[in-house]
Amino acid sequence: MKSLALNILVIEDQTTIAKNIADFMEAKGHILDFADDGKRGLSLALSNFYDVIVLDLMLPGMDGWEVCREIRQASSRHVPILMLTARDSLTDKVKGFELGADDYLTKPFALEELLVRCLALSRRNQLQTEHVIQIGSLQIDRKSQKVKRGDNLINLNQIPYSILLTLAEAYPRVVSRSELCQRIWGDDLTESDSLRSHIYQLRQNLDKPFEKPMIKTVHGVGFSLEPDE
Repeated sequence: MKSLALNILVIEDQTTIAKNIADFMEAKGHILDFADDGKRGLSLALSNFYDVIVLDLMLPGMDGWEVCREIRQASSRHVPILMLTARDSLTDKVKGFELGADDYLTKPFALEELLVRCLALSRRNQLQTEHVIQIGSLQIDRKSQKVKRGDNLINLNQIPYSILLTLAEAYPRVVSRSELCQRIWGDDLTESDSLRSHIYQLRQNLDKPFEKPMIKTVHGVGFSLEPDE
């Protein structure tokens, strides 16, 4: 399935990294703008339309945290922001999310992963204004919480439904077990067997009656949805 071209702003002061991103993304048909300092990046972000902003944390002039804060305060629309950083501490990540970042990627990173995350962020942002999510024959009506696969109505309890919705909103990205637990139960710790049980229930309803399963296990990572068409 061919993805639509994204308009991406990359705010990154390391020339080699910016060039590598440009070569990879543009070869895939995406359109990129670049800024090598925080103030110029902020100016571009507020004066142009972008599907995603890739924002380095350590920038001259204005750091990524401040750029993120200013974008969230001044922009008239929500633009997904993916932060790039050499820092992988939980404190830094929490600070980024609190200021409005949508995702984090730690350097060094694979360019393919950066692209997948940008696609997922753009798709999730579009879905925020759509009631119905369609992936293959799967249809999720978020307003009524009804799930259909083809012409078949799928009856799900609340937690399996929440798991499916999380996977659909993240599609095509893989969602880790820890991220699923955080989305479903928040800070209330739950045993891994509980998640496994609900995934099993979801598969019994969504996959077992059909020829092709849609829930894919990525061993050692988590789960994703795979279109059946």
